[in-house]
Amino acid sequence: MEFDVTAIYNKMPDFQSHEEARSWFKEQFGDRFLLKNSDEIEGERVYYYHLVKDQEVYEQYMQSLSNTVDQDITSMQPFESYSTIEISEDGGISFSI
Repeated sequence: MEFDVTAIYNKMPDFQSHEEARSWFKEQFGDRFLLKNSDEIEGERVYYYHLVKDQEVYEQYMQSLSNTVDQDITSMQPFESYSTIEISEDGGISFSI
């Protein structure tokens, strides 16, 4: 499933909080929107999500990361299987394609 990041960005409302943004993305993309990590940057919590474009490739990639045996990645396909979305506590959004 391909996502047009520009179209998503243009469709988004102005969010006032992380929770509001997270709820909107979950409503739009369901289980293709996954929390992966969070961090504190300059005193503000930032949440990192993956928006999964190709479920099969993404799952294989995530599984390969958890293997104890090193595996060579020979194409860009695993990295193209998702986009990273950062959401700050105040609802600020940043996309990584």
